Amino acid sequence: MAPAGRPRAKKGILERLESGEVVIGDGSFLISLEKRGYVKAGLWTPEAVIEHPDAVRQLHMEFLRAGSNVMQTFTFSASEDNMESKYFEHVEEAVWAAEVLKENDRPVAVTMCIGPEGDMHDTTPGECAMRLVKAGASIVGVNCCFGPETSLKTMELMKEGLEQAGLKAHLMVQPLGFHTPDCGKEGFVDLPEYPFGLESRVATRWDIQKYAREAYNLGVRYIGGCCGFEPYHIRAIAEELAPERGFLPPASEKHGSWGSGLDMHTKPWVRARARRDYWENLLPASGRPFCPSLSKPDV
Repeated sequence: MAPAGRPRAKKGILERLESGEVVIGDGSFLISLEKRGYVKAGLWTPEAVIEHPDAVRQLHMEFLRAGSNVMQTFTFSASEDNMESKYFEHVEEAVWAAEVLKENDRPVAVTMCIGPEGDMHDTTPGECAMRLVKAGASIVGVNCCFGPETSLKTMELMKEGLEQAGLKAHLMVQPLGFHTPDCGKEGFVDLPEYPFGLESRVATRWDIQKYAREAYNLGVRYIGGCCGFEPYHIRAIAEELAPERGFLPPASEKHGSWGSGLDMHTKPWVRARARRDYWENLLPASGRPFCPSLSKPDV
């Protein structure tokens, strides 16, 4: 395996995906920058791009160093119509966007904020994927609203729908960095912990390595994250898929694989944790003895 770094050859996203290459996306901006004091919760408008561009640039750099191949612009909720409703919970709107983008003769990637139940009009994930591909999308998938496990279930349904229709497209997934098995159709916004009490639900780096492997095995080749996905989560994707990619990201220079750096710890019981099976089988405690493991969604 090559040392930490990234290949210099420049290829378009479709060229990369068609060759079977893994493309790693970036992660959380709104929630991460809110925690850092640069975004106001509520409408989640991206005024930090103007007011604090260095903060946005720093987060981009951290995702890049962690292994991201794609840096998305921080423009969520930057238009008045988007402030009124989350885009792309309805396949009809996503289809309109795909049709307009296709006119520019550029690769079209469309992800929807849906779970296994489908969009807000009960259109199934498989049907959503079919309609997007027919509208001109070359890359389809889901982002935000649901955690890794739920999002992968949705991706599986999308893949099945495309296969049954005889359609082909590249698959893309960017879930939350939170565990959300108990949320409703609207996703994590229904949870009583949203948005200021989600820390107990944060996925560990090992959870994300498992997610990355399962996504890859499902046939997904554009793998990233959304709200709650910090740079170390992206690094976990890059490390898990390093055998397929042939190299590690720069951020791995300070991170031993599966806790191997702990073998130098002064405490023997901590040194004993420097192994893969320990972290793969760990059941993390929340430290809150009276907290339930699941919540009841408000909607």
